[in-house]
Amino acid sequence: MMIASVGSAFPKHYYPQEFLGAGLKKYWSGRLKNPEVVDRMHAHAEIDGRFLALPADAYYEMTTWGQANDAWIECAQDLGQQALCRALEGVGLVPQDIDALFVVSVTGVASPSLDARLVNRMGLSPHIKRIPIFGLGCAAGAAGIARAADYVRAFPHHVAALLSVELCSLTLQKEDVSMANLISSALFGDGAAAAIVAGAERGYAGAEILDTRSVFYPQTEHIMGWDISEKGFQIVLSPTLPQLIVDHLGQDVDAFLADHELARKDISRWILHPGGPKILEATGTALGLSKEEMGASWECLRRVGNLSSASVLLVLEEVFKRQRPEAGTYSLLAAMGPGFCSELVLLRWD
Repeated sequence: MMIASVGSAFPKHYYPQEFLGAGLKKYWSGRLKNPEVVDRMHAHAEIDGRFLALPADAYYEMTTWGQANDAWIECAQDLGQQALCRALEGVGLVPQDIDALFVVSVTGVASPSLDARLVNRMGLSPHIKRIPIFGLGCAAGAAGIARAADYVRAFPHHVAALLSVELCSLTLQKEDVSMANLISSALFGDGAAAAIVAGAERGYAGAEILDTRSVFYPQTEHIMGWDISEKGFQIVLSPTLPQLIVDHLGQDVDAFLADHELARKDISRWILHPGGPKILEATGTALGLSKEEMGASWECLRRVGNLSSASVLLVLEEVFKRQRPEAGTYSLLAAMGPGFCSELVLLRWD
């Protein structure tokens, strides 16, 4: 099983972090007791700027969840097609070559699902297996790789595609000026990423998937997720999240690597979800890694912010295209998300 290619796509609307902070103060005008807190959060996010699905002015005019979700459906199709095509081009395939399509998102809903709409739009095979996955949040990029690997393990002559589309800006809540929403508004951006996962019989080069592991932490549902109402998606984000990572991630990674007679020192490149400065710092503490050793994750956060499930795929793309390790060396791809849970993927470079 091989990750053969990765591609990404972004909306055309990119704004510096300072612009977004000023816009949010205007958006929440009259509701914020202390508007300067927005400036502080944006300044401390270590993000240069972020992409938005829509022009900035459009968000002032959006008043219902239905409007936001309609925008998600339209933009998700555009970005999804672009990301898939770029991933396919990277390995010389065309849309009709995909045998199974896994689509992950936690920022919009549709039925027919996004994958069905892409079948029509891209001319995918009418026999394609479609697996839409909702609710895994930031963990879904790693979980999607794992589920695609499960599929091609069963069908080693097949090619599976994983597509993540996250348009976090379309979940913004005008009435919610909670600390959780202020934090998320300083971190999350919009974009898409896709990966091609090929069965062993296809003979592609790339990053070989040696093993995957899911770890669920009981009684942690309150840590992260959505409260969903007639107003849409309201962020749930506990301040205890960094400590949960410190408490669990290191031992989970060590146990996973030990099953392959490996240790942290054997990992040449870490591919870690860039959830935000505090999340990356907690991850570094849990794994004993320096900021330099997590450089690809920090770089992706700086460039575009946190894209939920798409972020770890962007880090994977960065490693694929600009920081590729030597053949025979190992990487660990990891993300954590609602549940609360961690998803781990052990890779060996070809």
